[in-house]
Amino acid sequence: MLPKIFTKKKILIYGLGLSGNSCLKFLKKKSFVKIFDDNYSLKNKKNEKIFLKKNDILNLKFDYIILSPGIDIKNCNLKSYLIKNWKKIITELDIFQKCYPKNTKITITGTNGKSTACQMLYNILRIKKKDVRLVGNIGKPPLQEKKIKKNTIFIVEASSYQISYNKFFKTDYAAILNLSVDHLERHGNLKKYAKAKIKLISDQEKNKFSFIEKKNDIINKLILNKNIKSKIIKINYNNMNFFKKKINNSYLLDKNNLKNIHFVYKISKQLKISDEKIFKSLNLFKALKFRKEIIYDKSNLKIINDSKSTSFSSTHGLLSSYKNIYWIVGGLSKKGDKFILEKRYYKNIFAYIIGLNKSYFINQFKNKIRFEYSKNLKNAILKIKSDIKKDKKKKTILFSPAAASFDQFKNFEHRGRYFNLLIKKASLYGK
Repeated sequence: MLPKIFTKKKILIYGLGLSGNSCLKFLKKKSFVKIFDDNYSLKNKKNEKIFLKKNDILNLKFDYIILSPGIDIKNCNLKSYLIKNWKKIITELDIFQKCYPKNTKITITGTNGKSTACQMLYNILRIKKKDVRLVGNIGKPPLQEKKIKKNTIFIVEASSYQISYNKFFKTDYAAILNLSVDHLERHGNLKKYAKAKIKLISDQEKNKFSFIEKKNDIINKLILNKNIKSKIIKINYNNMNFFKKKINNSYLLDKNNLKNIHFVYKISKQLKISDEKIFKSLNLFKALKFRKEIIYDKSNLKIINDSKSTSFSSTHGLLSSYKNIYWIVGGLSKKGDKFILEKRYYKNIFAYIIGLNKSYFINQFKNKIRFEYSKNLKNAILKIKSDIKKDKKKKTILFSPAAASFDQFKNFEHRGRYFNLLIKKASLYGK
């Protein structure tokens, strides 16, 4: 049910992607909705009666402007208009908050591992027989969820883009898993990127809970200057051995996942879930597609599809968890990203560089690890096939690009599917 605050209001939806379409479906029957997108295309044709041109918008007044997460205020067609009307900007999460203000919300953000952490927590709550929904960047758009009850719990995966534009959204449990170079093309620098994440915590009310890394200097310094009302729980990664003993799921035992399990465990305990239920769920956990996904593991060969990786930090845990790694890496590098890995792991890695930013990756790896340029994914796999014939030791083929996919692919899913197809065609393992 649409709350009064949005009923019979003049609303502009800017950006007609997944989030924008969700808002349009939800609002159009009870509000006066218009839409705009920087790229007028076929997706807008069916809505051409309510689609506005830029000049039309500049002369109109709206009660609210719903901004899709993909819109960068500093680099879009309505830049000046949005800056002038900043107070009117809201997001899909704001509407969601006003619709379900009393439902428990657990919101997870961070640079790496958000989706996997959300899915782990979801599975744990499902084992506990809770009515729980996955929304945000994972699962359905929140406004498309049906049959919501008073006890429905929402697990929200939120990006820095969504958080920074929010006006009303508040979460009961907030987790910032980690923080490393990402989205600096939007935020400018790491401190501004961190501020966008911190807003999730500073918007919380009293008697709510937030979870942050104990040794994250940037986050800890920023919260000192904020009037934080929630109870802050600092995660110290001192339970690695405890989790390794309890977890027999090989997918979860790389360093990145083990760190994020600390958060999942702490939140679960706050929700009064027993260790038995937590570890039963974790040991049954199946990898999300293209996120550290082990697609083959027999005899002396393991193949991992981690197409979701778009920065060196997201790959670090895998590079430090295996030996004799044939690493396929490359694409569109992230602004400010750096290859930082303990020296003791260098000898374990041979990199096959693909994609547009050849010189960038060569400069990052020079005098550190062995590498060669393979131009594209197909060439890299064929070269690896040739190279591993001479290698009788246990080995890992790791596809973890540490870069965006848009130089050669539509998105990371397209890139991941293509990798699986090429692996099968190359007959690197059985049928």
